[in-house]
Amino acid sequence: MNDSEQDTDQWQQKLEDLRVEHRDLDDVIARVAEEAPFDQIRVQRLKKRKLMLRDEIARIENILLPDIIA
Repeated sequence: MNDSEQDTDQWQQKLEDLRVEHRDLDDVIARVAEEAPFDQIRVQRLKKRKLMLRDEIARIENILLPDIIA
């Protein structure tokens, strides 16, 4: 396996880890929202983390699948 393939594998693994964390945050946000009293600040922090993960996922996807200009 050459360095390029190893780098790609590492990016793919990182991408999968981020996607799992992103999905898990949906469950955490739902559970926190069901709690009484409702912790709005915690929900906002979780949603901010989720947005940061989405941005990181998009950045890695762009590295793995760069736009091809025809």
